[in-house]
Amino acid sequence: MTHRVTVERDGHVMLIGIDRAAKRNAWDLQTIAEVGAAYDRLAEDEEARVAVLFGHGDHFSAGLDLADVFPAVAEHGPDALSGDGRHDPFGLWKEPVGKPVVLAVQGIAYTLSIELALACDIVVAADDVRFRQLEIGRGILPFGGATLRAPAQLGWGNAMRFLLTGEEFGAEEAHRIGLVQEVVPAGEQFDRAVALAKVIAAQAPLGVAGTLANARVALRSGSERAAAEHLKGVLPGVVASEDAAEGVQSFVERREARFTGR
Repeated sequence: MTHRVTVERDGHVMLIGIDRAAKRNAWDLQTIAEVGAAYDRLAEDEEARVAVLFGHGDHFSAGLDLADVFPAVAEHGPDALSGDGRHDPFGLWKEPVGKPVVLAVQGIAYTLSIELALACDIVVAADDVRFRQLEIGRGILPFGGATLRAPAQLGWGNAMRFLLTGEEFGAEEAHRIGLVQEVVPAGEQFDRAVALAKVIAAQAPLGVAGTLANARVALRSGSERAAAEHLKGVLPGVVASEDAAEGVQSFVERREARFTGR
């Protein structure tokens, strides 16, 4: 069987690449399952602290391979996109991976590409990127999280502008509305995403995980009180960690901290 996804580790950074360039990296059920498996591997690998999700070739993804995926969605509902493992790449129907994911996008980045951008933590876009949420032009509606997350994360009008028109938009507009955090010349998006991931990987893993988890509670619950209660629960373990002691010691000694995740 030909694999759809490449997985390798560069130090503490896991590189997850969609490798179906002949089909413009369209996601079929096998691709979904393999990305989910890669997220499971990210969660389980103690040496992996952050991931970069990217597409091989000229395009990030043309979207779902509807001929393969749509029958499963029609029969089982949208959670057919969740894969077979513990972690759902879209973070909707199963547990989201508890480590940061930096997304690098280029060329065509349709439908699920936007939904992955909304699900990931930092997005680096090439200046040639072409986003489009075109489901309404296919007689359906987005079912990978765009309708849930875009209004909350990008603002109502910004979200409705691309959700209800199905029109294409580029890197400048994506940056304006906050879908992407950085725009770089085409061909540099992967290296920049890896560079950002390595900065994250150099931080204290328990602090990173706690920050990510607490921010997600705040965003997805819409409640400061719920996030504050979660913070009260997560902070003591981080403060008592060896990494917290190392952070204080490195400050006193005026040197870079060396974190171990303990």
